[in-house]
Formats: sequence, structure tokens, C-alpha cells
Amino acid sequence: MLICAISAKPKQGVTLYFDQEIKLNKLLFMLILGVFANAVVAEETDKRQILKLSEPQREHVLQEMRALLSGTQSILDALAKDDMAAVAQQARLLGMTMAHKAEDHLKGALPQEFMKLGMTVHQDFDQIAADAESMKDSKHSLSQLSASMTKCVACHASYQIRTQH
Repeated sequence: MLICAISAKPKQGVTLYFDQEIKLNKLLFMLILGVFANAVVAEETDKRQILKLSEPQREHVLQEMRALLSGTQSILDALAKDDMAAVAQQARLLGMTMAHKAEDHLKGALPQEFMKLGMTVHQDFDQIAADAESMKDSKHSLSQLSASMTKCVACHASYQIRTQH
């Protein structure tokens, strides 16, 4: 019996040693994985074109984007309720009348491509409003909205806004 007890202790010690070694290997693996992940993220720099704007210009652009997002949500809500009058009303608010509010101070600061893309989005909303009133087809309006949103995605994938001091 004494021999069994003596031989059991080294066995426990060996098991404990291997458990600790496995835990250390796991920890080392996680550390190496973390370092590798950070290196990959560091190499993935933001390659979007930088738009350098003054703080008021930046705020204007961001405010317009938030209005477009909020208006789009309102249109989606109206489409879900099949309320085509509300779709037209909300879309019209995002059309060309919105585009002409205080845009003059941005013309020289923003690239022509950015401005053109933005104008086509406003034109899309005018068309959505007109078609919602005349066709009263929620699927058609939803399809138009989806097509317009691809322009938003493209813009956000292409540009970033930075404040110039």
C-alpha cells in the first residue's frame, strides 16, 4: 500500500506538470495570435480619399447624411405600412430642395465626383416621390430606394471626412 501511495504522487505531479504546460502553450498561442491579428489590422489602413473640411462644412455634410438616413428610415416605415402618400412626402423632403440648402460653401471644398454622386441621390428621392404618387407600388419604391442606397454605400466606401485646422 505504501508503494501505491508513493507511485501515485509522482503520477499526480506529472499530470499537474502537463496541465500547466498545456495552459502555457495555450496562453503562448493566444499571445502570438493576438500579435498577428494586431499586425494584420495595422496593415489595413483606411484607403478612402480624405475630404478636408472646416468644422462648419463637416458638420453640414454630416447633418445632411443624418437627415438622409433618418428620412430613409421614415420611407421604409411608410413602405412597411403601404402608405404611399407618406413615402412620397418623406422622399420629397430628401430631394433636390434639400440639396440646395447652403451648398455654396461646399462647392470648392468637395470633389466634383462627390458632389455629383450626392446630387444623383437627391434626384433619386425626387423620382421615388413622383413614382410613389403615380404608381402607388411599394415594391417599385423599395427597389428604387435600394438602388439609391448603393450610392450611399459607394460614397462611404470611397471618402472619409477630416477637419482641417
